[in-house]
Amino acid sequence: MMSSPSKRRDIDVMRLMMSDYVVETTDDKINEFIVDFHGPKESYYEGGVWKIRVKLPDTYPYNSPSIRTGGVCLDVIKQSWSPMFDLFNVFEVFLPQLLLYPNPSHPLNRDAARLMIKEPKQYEQKVKEYCERYAKQETVTTENDDEEEDISDEDVSDVESVSSEEDDDSAGRADP
Repeated sequence: MMSSPSKRRDIDVMRLMMSDYVVETTDDKINEFIVDFHGPKESYYEGGVWKIRVKLPDTYPYNSPSIRTGGVCLDVIKQSWSPMFDLFNVFEVFLPQLLLYPNPSHPLNRDAARLMIKEPKQYEQKVKEYCERYAKQETVTTENDDEEEDISDEDVSDVESVSSEEDDDSAGRADP
């Protein structure tokens, strides 16, 4: 027998909270929270930390969570979502894949995509520079949400938005 959506939501959120991720609930609601996401090891994003806003619909897990970082909404998760996935998959599979295997054919930021294609070394340097400048643990924990969103919208999205759009197959190809 399949468990109810609310029980599944509670289990998935608790699993995430008991992992190595820092999870902060907003207004004591279990369906809205912020997760500190660290850039994948051995990547241009290593050492970077982003506050990821998660909102779970009442119909979770049958419908995907809403995932936002700054002004960027990651609709690719919605496009490839299946109830077989859980929140842990979002942070262990989906987000790392978006950063590690960006798709410059469908960018949110065309300048970053062009740089990635034509000048890969400059792209790598810019990603590392932006991670150092805007995505350090001290920056993430000391700035208030409004300041962080302003930085994310204008600057950090330059390097991360190239990774925010991905083909459906690549986001779903890893096993849950």
